Amino acid sequence: MTFTANEISKWFLIRNNSAINEFDAEALTHLKLQKLLYYAQGIHLAHLSEPLFEDELLSWEHGPVAPRVYDVYKGKKEIEFSPSEHDLEIFRKIQADEDARNVLETVYEHYGRFSAWHLRNMTHEERPWLETARNDVIDQELIREFFEEEVLQA
Repeated sequence: MTFTANEISKWFLIRNNSAINEFDAEALTHLKLQKLLYYAQGIHLAHLSEPLFEDELLSWEHGPVAPRVYDVYKGKKEIEFSPSEHDLEIFRKIQADEDARNVLETVYEHYGRFSAWHLRNMTHEERPWLETARNDVIDQELIREFFEEEVLQA
């Protein structure tokens, strides 16, 4: 099942709210959310050969960005998120998809421990961002190949 980047962003925000309540974790920043979306898309593409979400990722100055998610959270450094019942329904729908849930949990546990700026710098050393002109769409096949060859094999 393919979701939207906004639906996946709600999954990350709800998951992070749980970590805030349980472990006193920090709120997600907009920059970090964008990078988590990129890593989730890449790992899903490499592992399952299909996109996790339908939105394109663009190669912006500070790394890969899902523009529709950017439009929702622009101007916010830390995102305070109080999910609506609709948001919780989206979360449950994603949780019911075992492949999506496993990828998202893996990404959250592994990449979520890094700072937003560290994740930004990581993307700047990776082929998908390096080989895409600024403000252009990052080709999904390039993302899939990179993650298949250099992330999942590592």
